[in-house]
Amino acid sequence: MTVSLDDMMAELDPERRRRIEERAEQLIAEEMTLRELRKARALTQASVARELGISQDAISRLEKRSDILLSTLRRTVEAMGGSLSLIARFPDRPPVELAGIAEQDARD
Repeated sequence: MTVSLDDMMAELDPERRRRIEERAEQLIAEEMTLRELRKARALTQASVARELGISQDAISRLEKRSDILLSTLRRTVEAMGGSLSLIARFPDRPPVELAGIAEQDARD
């Protein structure tokens, strides 16, 4: 007999179920597109565009891209009020945060 996830979750004690649901939310939040991130921050394309000094159409195109310069991504994330970190993960060591990647140049 097949048991659904809903059935399994209903059988758990409330505390365990709460912890599982919180962890699921964390995992979902760890992976977002730029569009989803902007919406989660309750920002419009126009407001981010104003912050960056570009057009709303440019933000729309940026959100659809799968390949983006790190410096552009950094500026976009900062325009949303965040900061960008780049983490390298290897199977034989703990994650490493890469320094100096896409940092603002002294000329900026």
